[in-house]
Amino acid sequence: MSRPVPIRVVVAKPGLDGHDRGAKVVARALRDAGCEVIYTGLHQSPEQIIATAIQEDVQAIGLSILSGAHMTIFARIMKLLRESKAEDIVVFGGGIIPEADKIVLKSMGVGEIFTPGTPTTEIISWLENAVTVKI
Repeated sequence: MSRPVPIRVVVAKPGLDGHDRGAKVVARALRDAGCEVIYTGLHQSPEQIIATAIQEDVQAIGLSILSGAHMTIFARIMKLLRESKAEDIVVFGGGIIPEADKIVLKSMGVGEIFTPGTPTTEIISWLENAVTVKI
């Protein structure tokens, strides 16, 4: 990454899903690409994720959701960002999410959804293009 200031990103596992391998792979790839990554760990509530994102002054939030609760969790995240006047934080996610749901999530303001098997280089490239770093 050739940025004067690294992208700061929260990677989070909301809800009760305990499958965090994908989140850890993405977090490591982002770190290796020069991002400052804050990994929140398992079982985070949307409120905890937003509080961390604001406290850490991040430009992006990446959510890994494999529980099937993606519609509810992303909707709550986007609502909390609006209520916190933090809509400038880019939200992206990954998991097993049907194509029809991706369309709805993007209409809510979610930047991108990556499904299993997406190369981490694709995620990094997308994030670099999606984020405007605060200087």
